Amino acid sequence: MSERLSSLPLIAVIATAALLALPAPAQKIVCWKDKSGKVIGCGDRVPPEFQQNESKTLDSRGLTRQTTVSAAEAARLKEEEKKKAALKVEEDRRIAEQRRQDTALVNTYTAAKEIDVRRDRELQVVDLQIQQLQAQLRNAADAHTAQKTRYASFEKRGKVPDNVKDDLSNSAAAEERVKTRIAEREKDKERIATIYAQQKARFIELKGGAAPGSSTAETKPAPKK
Repeated sequence: MSERLSSLPLIAVIATAALLALPAPAQKIVCWKDKSGKVIGCGDRVPPEFQQNESKTLDSRGLTRQTTVSAAEAARLKEEEKKKAALKVEEDRRIAEQRRQDTALVNTYTAAKEIDVRRDRELQVVDLQIQQLQAQLRNAADAHTAQKTRYASFEKRGKVPDNVKDDLSNSAAAEERVKTRIAEREKDKERIATIYAQQKARFIELKGGAAPGSSTAETKPAPKK
């Protein structure tokens, strides 16, 4: 008997010994582990100090019937499930939003060239704003130059009044503000071009290639004569 037991894995030896020690009615045994995952005992119940650790329930033949993960592992699995659920919600939301955008796209345009027309119209508006701002920039730059000349004149006399210093600082700030606004409008142009390029590509994809109503010249160069 001892030779047979010695050939079994450690967990089977512990479980078998515990089963032999239990009263006749007992049909199962629980083996518990330490925090490192090593089996350290078996019996009819897990001691209180090890109830947060992983354990296995075996039948009278030593076969595993149930495994209970540790409290730490259960918490990890629960957190993982929460993350998966959150990712699924976000993915479902993204898909629903894409469908909404696709529906709006095919209902708004009948041909890819209409997207180009709308893009160009928006770019023209921004270009007009930039032209107006460039005129303001020239005025601001002239005002700044005048204040620098005024400042230099007082500096030669040996003392620059505080109001002259303030005027120079304010004129410089005004010029920078206009430059910033021009840079913002330039970024608007890039954003508009990108958005409409994406819309056009998606529209063509949804239409299965060349959009209805578009001519061959839109997608292919004219043959050379």
